[in-house]
Amino acid sequence: MRRKKDRLVVITGAGSGIGAALAGEAARAGARLILAGRRKEALAETAAHLPAGSEPILVPADITKAEGRLAIAEAVAGAGGALDMLINNAGAVRTGSIAGMTEAAVMEMLLTNLAAPLLLSRDLLPFLKRAAAPRIVNVGSMFGDIAFPLFAAYSATKFGLRGLSDALRRELAPDGVGVTYAAPRAVRTPAAQAFEELVEPFAMKLDDPAKVARRIWRAAEKQKRSVYPAGPERFFVLLQRLVPGAVDGGLIKQFTAYRGVAAGGAEKEARVS
Repeated sequence: MRRKKDRLVVITGAGSGIGAALAGEAARAGARLILAGRRKEALAETAAHLPAGSEPILVPADITKAEGRLAIAEAVAGAGGALDMLINNAGAVRTGSIAGMTEAAVMEMLLTNLAAPLLLSRDLLPFLKRAAAPRIVNVGSMFGDIAFPLFAAYSATKFGLRGLSDALRRELAPDGVGVTYAAPRAVRTPAAQAFEELVEPFAMKLDDPAKVARRIWRAAEKQKRSVYPAGPERFFVLLQRLVPGAVDGGLIKQFTAYRGVAAGGAEKEARVS
């Protein structure tokens, strides 16, 4: 079995936010890194802030496209071919009323947040199976448990990612591949620009990406099934599952109070790359 410091870790959406912070966690643990994202300059910025001695492989790639996923697979093959951890972190956020949401916006979120993690996991599975204790980490969202108004399409993709994680965990267990699903609440990242005006009306709290990444990394290291925020969010997730009508009432009340400000439901976007 390879030592922890020899492990190979792929992180998508590594150019900013949680992905960049996860790169730091993995590097401090001695892992070898393959960092993927749409923008080469953002990946270089992440690499520049890693501990001395880190030599990450940077792969500018759009994981919604076959050629982007192939580039990552080729990087894994070139790094030895045994992949210890795949962290599916890349994501896209667009908010606004469903009436004003364009088809292009919906499809972008479906491809980036759900189809791409599924397809990349499929494409890298042969490399994962070569490792001693491989793991897939899917970074979802609390919006994948509690669906907010103006986040309909985004929530749908994160609900889907949570379901994908459950299915893969059961399907890949006989092959020794573990799956961790992470559901952070709103995080103080560039992606939060898509819903900054909704933070106060919906009483959201923005977490520090470094702290979120630390919790996710520790959960993956401990081979946990899932990781959720500590605090009242755990209660609301339970309430959503047991008494969804109570959650409906609270969110509808908040949305009704905000609706005048949100007239027109203008679409806003942000992307984790």
